[in-house]
Amino acid sequence: MEYWYADERSGTRYPGDPLRWRGDDGAPLSVAPLPGLAPGDVDTGVRSLWRYRAALPGDLRPVSLGEGCTPLVPRPWGDGDVRFKLEWFSPTGSFKDRGSSVMISALAGAGVKELLEDSSGNGGSSVAAYSAAAGIAATVLAPEGTSAAKVLQTRAYGAEVELVPGTRDDTAAEAVRRSSRTTYASHNWHPFFLQGTKTLAYELWEDLGFRAPDAVVTVAGAGSVVLGCDLGFGELLAAGSITRRPRLLVAQPRNCSPIDAAVHDRRPPEFAPTVAEGTAIRHPVRLPEVVAAIRRSGGDTVAIKEDSIAAAARRLASLGLYAEPTSATAAAAIDVFRSRGAIRPGETTVVVLTGSGLKAPDKLRELIG
Repeated sequence: MEYWYADERSGTRYPGDPLRWRGDDGAPLSVAPLPGLAPGDVDTGVRSLWRYRAALPGDLRPVSLGEGCTPLVPRPWGDGDVRFKLEWFSPTGSFKDRGSSVMISALAGAGVKELLEDSSGNGGSSVAAYSAAAGIAATVLAPEGTSAAKVLQTRAYGAEVELVPGTRDDTAAEAVRRSSRTTYASHNWHPFFLQGTKTLAYELWEDLGFRAPDAVVTVAGAGSVVLGCDLGFGELLAAGSITRRPRLLVAQPRNCSPIDAAVHDRRPPEFAPTVAEGTAIRHPVRLPEVVAAIRRSGGDTVAIKEDSIAAAARRLASLGLYAEPTSATAAAAIDVFRSRGAIRPGETTVVVLTGSGLKAPDKLRELIG
């Protein structure tokens, strides 16, 4: 499918090119909205996100490990049921596999033989896995405090892992400095990564009998789930396949909550370490776009305290759902959004659990005992 890139901030357009990851002025880019699907466009013979291939740009040869088609499980939570989308059934244990499959497919098709990624854990292990599947040599930069389990997983796929002193933002800055010397396959920057995460919207649409949920609750660090849902549900709305966007309800740990602060027009609290390590991004590169997506959906945000994240992880486990603390942040927000009226009785609410508890055994040992 023919496509081009758009800089939402300046209105500049660029020809579609998998090797381009940002605009000439340094701004992040997105693939311009594509035609959405009708139910008959879904390739039901394919059991992966590539069943929605007709909604993806370019003529991609899939690099796939079977990502997508994750369970949607109704469970009681407080005064009502919600539906938990268990993204940890992805091949590397997190939702990042959606973006990695599409991004690595595009880069492999462009002839890339080596690449660079930066990550606090899940993104790096995901890009490493799909790079291995594509025969691409991967180098992953990660903060020195990254979970040992995630570093081990990334190295197991054959990637070279370099631990960078300082914060998650310091790691990202080091990757950008090196990007002039190699292909930068950033899950936060690359436009094709969001094309993969938008398949979550298409999959929820199919899960629910080709209708949109009323609300989607998710945790956000850089906001790729938020932006993917905005893209996917936006395309479905434009195609007439749904009648409205779901409200995007976004949780962040209070210790690192720049998106929540921006949505509510206030200064963020002083940064502090958080058990939700996957969200510890103080300066999301697509912050204005994430805020616009939340507001466009009529959504809301909340900043969650550390003890509430821990309590939610234990509560999920009591339901048979073993989520890493980053994912548990979304569950911790359910009661808050109910009290605000953003989650309403009788409506369909989906809560995205982005990663498995197996990703963070040390942190969960502290939280659960």
